Amino acid sequence: MNTDLADALEAEGIVEPFPIQEQALPIALAGSDIIGQARTGTGKTLAFGLPLLQSVQEDPGTSKRPHALIVVPTRELAIQVAADLTTAGKRSGARILTVYGGRSYEPQINGLKEGTDVVVGTPGRLLDLENQKHLRLDAVSAVVLDEADKMLDLGFLPDIERILTKIPEKRQTMLFSATMPSEIVTLSRNYLTRPTHVRVGDDDEIDGSSMPGGITQHAFRTHQMDKPEMLARLLQAEDHGQSMVFCQTKRACDRVAGDLKTRGFAAAAVHGDLGQSQRERALRAFRNGKINILVATDVAARGLDVDDVTHVVNYETPEDEKTYTHRIGRTGRAGRSGTAVTFVDWQEMPRWKLINAALDLDKAEPEETYSTSKHFFEALRIPAGTKGRLAADKRGEHAGLEAEEVEDIGDTGQRSERKERGNERGGGGGNRRRGGGRNRSRKRTRGGESAEASTGGKTENRSEPSEKGSSDDQGARRVRRRRRTRGGVSAARRDPENT
Repeated sequence: MNTDLADALEAEGIVEPFPIQEQALPIALAGSDIIGQARTGTGKTLAFGLPLLQSVQEDPGTSKRPHALIVVPTRELAIQVAADLTTAGKRSGARILTVYGGRSYEPQINGLKEGTDVVVGTPGRLLDLENQKHLRLDAVSAVVLDEADKMLDLGFLPDIERILTKIPEKRQTMLFSATMPSEIVTLSRNYLTRPTHVRVGDDDEIDGSSMPGGITQHAFRTHQMDKPEMLARLLQAEDHGQSMVFCQTKRACDRVAGDLKTRGFAAAAVHGDLGQSQRERALRAFRNGKINILVATDVAARGLDVDDVTHVVNYETPEDEKTYTHRIGRTGRAGRSGTAVTFVDWQEMPRWKLINAALDLDKAEPEETYSTSKHFFEALRIPAGTKGRLAADKRGEHAGLEAEEVEDIGDTGQRSERKERGNERGGGGGNRRRGGGRNRSRKRTRGGESAEASTGGKTENRSEPSEKGSSDDQGARRVRRRRRTRGGVSAARRDPENT
């Protein structure tokens, strides 16, 4: 491997390779195609990233024509992968560019014009930029499909195939996926050339049906009104560091994060109703230690990779066992230990029993627990006498979300989670119209006159005639078709003003 890359990794304390890196690196550096199977958090980013960084030193990209392409399912994962590659390639001068929906086109277009070596992006925005001729894929000699099974779940498979058909056939293709459903197997057969299959971990560990032993799991039967107090005390455990709290809905995220802030904690919410810049701001603050509690929905946290998360809290019971393992897998990463806590409300017991049976957790009947329960304090190592508010002398340990600046990326407004997902698939189509708003200008008639209305608050104009006919015609159209009667006699005959 190139000395610049090795020196950059050593400066970050990365000396010994992870198993997936040890097996995949020699194959990737030789230019062969790879199918890699490994659980998230096992170091696979560098397994495909280091060979790409070494190859771009010999063959750098040019304007609009990158040398390497990495396709990922979510924006958060794109940011994480680009950050890892930037760290590894900072001494080699590699140019890394992220492109994804939900933010303005201009910075991405400018980055492509200036020239980049590696592009990391989501399928929708990649195709958008390629269709607009801002991105050319005819010079790509290496492509990576990261978390291919998640891209399949999100409906990106047709987009992936379209991208691959635009890349020269003479290329290196690396596909990484935790699981290998039939669609991914077919994809690999159609687009990879004699790939080497690399697997790290047992089948149940790779597909997420079993978690590594470094995670200590707890389940408590709770009461809805007591959850905020329990959470506040849990977050003051002796070994507590960075924590993620998962909620089922965006509204619950805001409520829980707001409650924690009033109790003195450095917390922030991340969900689909936040603009992309706001989401990135919260994630940066979490990674940089300015906040130590992130309250998130499952969609918003997909692809989030933070190594030093000590606690994961399921504030509400997940929908199924896959969601459960995905959530608690945010801790105990890269060989570290972690703690996972699940609050099970009374009405959530049937769902929890299904999760427990599927994962064989031996926690089918969680013990009834209150914020004052002795076993709750003992199990989570919460200091005796801890209350539901952070002590005043500990409130200055984290700078808070306000200390993290909001990056102006052209989209700071709120949007629905459905639109967020649509932008991930379609490349952020909502940003194609300047200003991000809808033009609601329309014409309507009031008493034979035309009224102009728009979202810009313009004065209504009632004197402009209709474009479709004269005022007499309008008057004729205003006559009601339904006839009313009073005592069997037409009301129109009694009232001369109606004639």
